[in-house]
Amino acid sequence: MIELYKTVVSDFYMQASSESFPSCEVSWFSALCDDDYEFLGVPDKNLESSWEHCRNIVLGAEKGGFDRILLPSGYSLGLDTMAFAGGMAPLLRCLKLLTAIRCGEVWAPQQARQIATLDQMLEGRLDINIISSDLPGETLESAPRYRRTLEFMQILRALLSGQSVDTDGEFHKFSVTPPRLQGYGGKSPLFYFGGLSEAARETAAAAADVYLMWPDTLEGVESVLSDMRVRAARHGRNLRFGYRVHVIVRDTEREARKAASRLVSRLDASAGDRIRNRSLDAVTAGVLHQSALRDRADSEGYVEDILWTGIGRARSGCGAALVGNPDQILARLRAYQELGMEAFILSGYPHQVECDLFARHVLPFLNHTPLSRFN
Repeated sequence: MIELYKTVVSDFYMQASSESFPSCEVSWFSALCDDDYEFLGVPDKNLESSWEHCRNIVLGAEKGGFDRILLPSGYSLGLDTMAFAGGMAPLLRCLKLLTAIRCGEVWAPQQARQIATLDQMLEGRLDINIISSDLPGETLESAPRYRRTLEFMQILRALLSGQSVDTDGEFHKFSVTPPRLQGYGGKSPLFYFGGLSEAARETAAAAADVYLMWPDTLEGVESVLSDMRVRAARHGRNLRFGYRVHVIVRDTEREARKAASRLVSRLDASAGDRIRNRSLDAVTAGVLHQSALRDRADSEGYVEDILWTGIGRARSGCGAALVGNPDQILARLRAYQELGMEAFILSGYPHQVECDLFARHVLPFLNHTPLSRFN
């Protein structure tokens, strides 16, 4: 466990006050999809997704001072996201929810009514992470799947903003008035959205508010952000940017690396393969890029000084972690900020333990505040 901050961290970062850095949003992650472990690939009854376990992660994030919590969604995994979010709403005082939805699993007007109701319950502390997923039992090629997603996003935003929809699209054909409840304050929640394929990038440029990236090298991050700015400008829009990554923070770099090694010390390769392949989204451009990062990593799994790809051996999707002491983690997050990142969605294993460590030893040094639709 981390002891109190060392003098080198305090002296340097207290002098370089967080107020001298741009503000950013800092979020944590609640493991609704059966993906909480002490040892990757080794299920633990105490860490299985349940109402109690995932609720406690969320309440811990609020107590720790995070701005927001991501509630993920997986068709065959864990808990239903919208039902869980509705249960959490009356228990929270300031934490915002980033609630994942899988496009097409719910008829768009009904999805709008669900979101509007939840947004009212949270008094505007709700935004949506939109996943362009295959529907259970079907497979759709990337390009048409993202065309379906774009239609869905446009319909959802209109209804949540109080506008009627009359559409004769490729996938949606109907005419409806908006539900009586719209987004809180008459505005749609922010749409967070990610993806690396050509179709995904164009969908984000046309309809997202916050473009989310999974882990990459600093050079890779800069390249993607530059590309997305150009794409958004072609649509007459501006994007905000967010970064989804795991963290392992300890008192020293050596201890952090030791903790990373321990995390995968009981991982069987076949178990890792099963975990990676159980998701409906197991083969996407983003997932393949995470695999490519692992292939480029050194013998210990590091593709960049503190960017460790070992987590991706037993996880589909976000497959790397920042591993280091508090000042190393803080410095890397600030480097991402300098490239244009305004939001961070973090997690670690086990989620409650790592949430507390980050909250006590890194979060106080970040100038953070949640992104808002009301700016």
